[in-house]
Amino acid sequence: MIPSRYKARGQAFLNTYFSGESIDYRQVIALFLPILIDQGFLVGLSLVNTAMISSSGVAAISAVSMVDSLNLFLVNVFVALATGGTVVVAQYKGSGNDKMVSKAAATSLSAVTLVAVILSLVVLVFYHPILKFLFGTADPEVFSHAGTYLVGSGLSYIGIAFKEAVSGALRGIGKTRVTLVLSLIMNFTYVLLNILFVHFMDMGVLGLSVAVNISRYLAAACALYYLLRLDANLRIQLKDLLKWNFSMLKKMMFIGLPFAAEQLFFNGGKMLTQIYIVSLGTYAIATNAISSVFAMLLQIPAIALSTALITVVGQCIGRGNIQDARKFTRSFLWLSSGSLLVMGLLLIPFFKPLVSLFDPPAEIMDDLYLIMLVNMLAQIPLWSISFLLPGALRAAGDSRFTSITAMLTMWLFRVVLGYVFGIMLGYGVLGVWAAMQLEWGVRGAIFLWRYRGERWYKHRLVEPASGK
Repeated sequence: MIPSRYKARGQAFLNTYFSGESIDYRQVIALFLPILIDQGFLVGLSLVNTAMISSSGVAAISAVSMVDSLNLFLVNVFVALATGGTVVVAQYKGSGNDKMVSKAAATSLSAVTLVAVILSLVVLVFYHPILKFLFGTADPEVFSHAGTYLVGSGLSYIGIAFKEAVSGALRGIGKTRVTLVLSLIMNFTYVLLNILFVHFMDMGVLGLSVAVNISRYLAAACALYYLLRLDANLRIQLKDLLKWNFSMLKKMMFIGLPFAAEQLFFNGGKMLTQIYIVSLGTYAIATNAISSVFAMLLQIPAIALSTALITVVGQCIGRGNIQDARKFTRSFLWLSSGSLLVMGLLLIPFFKPLVSLFDPPAEIMDDLYLIMLVNMLAQIPLWSISFLLPGALRAAGDSRFTSITAMLTMWLFRVVLGYVFGIMLGYGVLGVWAAMQLEWGVRGAIFLWRYRGERWYKHRLVEPASGK
């Protein structure tokens, strides 16, 4: 039993920093916890899958890492559009206009799915030239595995796009428990099929490709069933998905298009740094892949907070409550940085057991530890202002500024300095990661300056319901 005085202090703390006129701390916790569990499972299962495919050899894990960087580049385009839907849905929910909430959700689903169809066709038709252009210097075995995985990934885009669009709309109205269930269905199916295809049937990268398709389309089918049969909030019908509300689409594109452009340029820059790493050899690719998994582990609570903040700020702005939007953003920033510190302290003692899951060559162990340690120290002060803060600005409608800033800092600092540090000065993967962390600091400083001003919340996306 918690003593009553401590319980009272905890409640007073939550009321002071995580309650406002728009939303109280109970609603914030109800929104955040399912996202946190979802993110934890997502990263944990990614860790298991990466460790599992590593049993097929360094070439296999290197190929999957390379293609996943390309997948991130493409998938984030329609995730960005889904975020536009989340912002508009959240603002309409905050304004009390439930009729427009339904229209916004339906428009988001249609637009995101159409973009995914186009991207899938492009990848399937041009997969070989794409791989040749991006990873032509990779070893032949790595290149062959990469081709198999890219085709499999391209086939799955429509499934993950529809699932993400539904999840984005549901997050906009605060229904994060449903998004958690959909994510668990997809990710647990993915892991179980990976165990079957990769471990027991020894299908390697092909098994991974089959598993990703079955799991993503199963999640999409469950999302569609929920919308049409179980949902009582969005009230979307099948015919609504075939209609195009262009005025609503314009609002979403105001948020989604700059964010999509940002993701293209941002992840394009990451792709270019990946090319640097490919040129350094298979061990360098494996070092980068395993280090990226550790970075994701550190960020589990922080990413969940960033996702939840979009809904919180969106609803505050929809109600016209700027003070609450500022307050929640400030509180989430401190909580996010604190979570990065705690996660780092928890992970350091388990470095060797976690690394052993990937069975890495002894030659890369020192680099892995150094990257993890330096990255942990850099993330505590820099990650939240660089990644969580722009989510709050974007939720208020300030998408153009955040996207332009992210694109410019990515290319002027991470890409250019990544080449200088990693290739010209010979620091390899360590140099590429150092350039990335320097870019976080520059970008975060710009976003802090924007947040302290007033222009970020002056945009007007939605109108309140009549009579409000």
